[in-house]
Amino acid sequence: MNSIYLFNSIAVTAFGMILSAAFCDILWTWRKRLILAGSMVMVLMLQGFVYFQIGADIVEYIYPLVTHLPLIVVLCFFSGKRLWPVVSVLTAYLCCQTRRWTALLIVTIFSGDSVMQNMAELIMTLPLLLILLRFVAPSVRAVSHYTIFAQWQFGVVPALYYGFDYLASIYTNLLLDGVLIVVEFMPFVCSVAYLIFVVYSSAEGRIRSQLEQTQDVLNLQITQAVREIEVLREFQQKTRAYRHDLRHHMQYISSCIENGRYEQAQGYICEICSEIEANKVITLCENETANLIFSAFSERAKDSGILIAIRAGISQNIPVLESDLCVLLSNALENALHACQRRKEKGLLGKIEVLAYDKNAKFFLQITNSCDEDITFHNGLPVTNIPGHGIGVQSICAVVNRYNGIYSFSVKNDQFILRVSF
Repeated sequence: MNSIYLFNSIAVTAFGMILSAAFCDILWTWRKRLILAGSMVMVLMLQGFVYFQIGADIVEYIYPLVTHLPLIVVLCFFSGKRLWPVVSVLTAYLCCQTRRWTALLIVTIFSGDSVMQNMAELIMTLPLLLILLRFVAPSVRAVSHYTIFAQWQFGVVPALYYGFDYLASIYTNLLLDGVLIVVEFMPFVCSVAYLIFVVYSSAEGRIRSQLEQTQDVLNLQITQAVREIEVLREFQQKTRAYRHDLRHHMQYISSCIENGRYEQAQGYICEICSEIEANKVITLCENETANLIFSAFSERAKDSGILIAIRAGISQNIPVLESDLCVLLSNALENALHACQRRKEKGLLGKIEVLAYDKNAKFFLQITNSCDEDITFHNGLPVTNIPGHGIGVQSICAVVNRYNGIYSFSVKNDQFILRVSF
């Protein structure tokens, strides 16, 4: 019986130490593996010394000092962290209870004794260890990259069970004596942990859903903006084609005049002018993407009776992705246009002023537009309760943050001012 108990003690120590190391996100080199193996041997030798020289019962009492504490120190040294090695050891200790419970189930089914329990635990050690290393350890290691608060949340149940097991089963007999509050303690912990998990998961789900909706809207905006750019490019290509074919048009008009078909020549001239005007792209800056967007919004503003003035000096080689520049300019101008359109509906003047340029690989944008409504700010950002609105501001901030830039939103003298720099 003593030999089986001894082998089982060695097995559970190795089981817990290997699992604790697997739960830590450590780049394992041969040197680290040798140090860990040496630590395991030293811990087993220390346990053997206490077992044979002092007594078997003492091993359980000082187990945290001779096993868990040295293991935590080694893992802290390897990982460079303080909290997570503790959580790893406590979690591995909790997993050790799977061996014990499985063995107790076998003993209960076959009406066995303590020898059968030790044999069952010994047999279950390797298969259970392989299963945990294969399916559980990667997920546990991933938690080590979460926030400190999340790591505390993950480790609270193993920590409570660790303290409960030693206080109620090893250092005292409260659990065996059936003290009701002790018996009900772990079910209480599990219930509270479950409720916290439900609340936390629900909150995370709502946040994830909002982020997914925002991402869908942003993707839609990018797709729409890119589509608009392609349409404007087609218009620009048509205009270039008209300029290229101007010689042929002039020859046809000249032929009509020479043959006295003045009305036909006049109609043809009007037709060509209308087509060119409809496909006109204003040249405001060198950058093709910015120029197309400015041109499109300039036409929209004029069609709405809104004054717009654009001063742009954006080069073609600006270090910004075309899609990002499109999202930034389109959302900023769209917001300004909507604000001025609301003023027009009230019979008030609407005006937009745009200043944009790049210099020394730095980009600057300022858009000033008329506004006559009280704008609410939260953490420096304008907010609105209108459904479907507010995504544009988030899009602007997302683009600027991607380039580690700065942005500001302000209102002064009935003028809304957006400044962006990166």
